Amino acid sequence: MGSDASEVYRRYLSAVMLHGQASARAVDLGATDLYALNILELTGPMTPGELGTRSGLTTGPTTRLIDRLADAGYVRRVPVPGDRRKVLVELVGTSAEFDEMLAPARRRIGEIIGSYTPEQREVLFDYFIRAADAYRDATEDLRTE
Repeated sequence: MGSDASEVYRRYLSAVMLHGQASARAVDLGATDLYALNILELTGPMTPGELGTRSGLTTGPTTRLIDRLADAGYVRRVPVPGDRRKVLVELVGTSAEFDEMLAPARRRIGEIIGSYTPEQREVLFDYFIRAADAYRDATEDLRTE
């Protein structure tokens, strides 16, 4: 597969990123806004600093991101029990619009995954888990350089 494998993979990543951007635009959000909502959905409430770190933003842009999402009704700031100085950002909910917008891609990807044997799906999901860890580690490496 050689360089062809690299090209195929890069095309795949580009398609995923382009879909994320188009999805965000379809619900009048920026790509980073949609990404932040995904982070909160996957990990639960977190401090603004944690959300900024996970989304790759500095303090100012993180504050503006949270303000936009709060104004749109997607998140809220809640005080941390026992420490009035700290707040957590928590997901209030996502609209039915999100589910409707993502349904076609989810259906298509579900059909593709469903076409594999159970053994092939096991390898595929093993890859997803290991690749996500590798990308997180590589991201940390870039941040510390």
